[in-house]
Amino acid sequence: MNNFEYFAPTKVVFGKGTEKETGRLAKEFGARKVLVHYGTGSVVRSGLLDRVCDSLKEQGLPYILLGGAQPNPRLGLAREGIRICREEGVDFLLAVGGGSVLDSAKCIGYGAANEGDVWDFYCRKRKAEACLPIGCVLTIAATGSEMSDSSVITNEDGMIKRGYSSDYGRCRFAVMNPELTYTLPDWQTMSGCTDILMHTMERYFTKTPDTMLMDGMSEALMRTVIQNAKILHENPTDYDARAQVMWAGSLAHNGLLGCGNETDWASHQLEHELSGMFDVTHGAGLAAVWPSWARYVLSEKPARFAQFAVNVMGVTGDCTDPVKTALEGIREMERFFHEIGMPVNIHELGYDLTDEQIKELAYKCSFFGTRTIGGFKVLDQEDMVRIYEAAR
Repeated sequence: MNNFEYFAPTKVVFGKGTEKETGRLAKEFGARKVLVHYGTGSVVRSGLLDRVCDSLKEQGLPYILLGGAQPNPRLGLAREGIRICREEGVDFLLAVGGGSVLDSAKCIGYGAANEGDVWDFYCRKRKAEACLPIGCVLTIAATGSEMSDSSVITNEDGMIKRGYSSDYGRCRFAVMNPELTYTLPDWQTMSGCTDILMHTMERYFTKTPDTMLMDGMSEALMRTVIQNAKILHENPTDYDARAQVMWAGSLAHNGLLGCGNETDWASHQLEHELSGMFDVTHGAGLAAVWPSWARYVLSEKPARFAQFAVNVMGVTGDCTDPVKTALEGIREMERFFHEIGMPVNIHELGYDLTDEQIKELAYKCSFFGTRTIGGFKVLDQEDMVRIYEAAR
């Protein structure tokens, strides 16, 4: 196990009806004027936005509304939020929605609390030195942004998708009521479950030795998500299944499961370019690239994939042939993805990539030829091309 630091400062308020606590929590964390950031309408139609705003009014907190956040959130809207915060003296951000709203709110928080162009942080030109405090009311279990240090934004100029991580951007509190996820379309629920699994696998597939504790926790979380995703695919209003998945989403991406491990993140980097180019749903994009990544890097440590096959996917292990066991585990994951309606390649995602598009995706993923990705196997631009080719 490697040396590590672990920091998870977010206060979680979990359970039925907890959105009514939002105003009290915002005041507890020092809010005096709030920007309420949300998406494209579902929180309005469901009445959730009204309930949240009523809770702010009960605490005497003035607020400004900013809707319009969309999947793969855009830099342009974040810049509008930054302008509003500066002009209106906003000192607290409240994200009401899923990961996209949270990512957008974090971008607004960085931009409002620091001088210069907020895009500089996402393209690695400089580091943030502050962020407006953020709270959230979560409406989808997926990205784990409610407890993570990360956010991802798409720049409309070139449709370039980039992530930025900083402890300054961690939420002060997260209100998590599984009932708020009942009305999600099945595609969004299953994409969210896939994202949770992938956040875990990015940490699980490691070459770091002596990771027994993290392995056991990760394997239990993945089995839990797989089992409950199947339940929700058939019964979307099963509260217990929603609750298991929602809490798993937070635990998968609050840093806990990566403690002491060298992590990977290649699948996420490959997918970011897909959703940047085609605006695909993030979890579905991950399902489309992961099997090809897995087969490409398998030879680096077949025993790790064999362990995953047996302990997570329930494959009967062949101790004389770990590669055979590993490949069966990958096939079982593909079968699971199909069972819940997820794609296992880019064609099934709805796109037939040309050779030129593959080269463009790899070029952007390599930051225009300046970086490698991955920890389990370090991948250069040519490796990226080959994985995209295998995934199409």
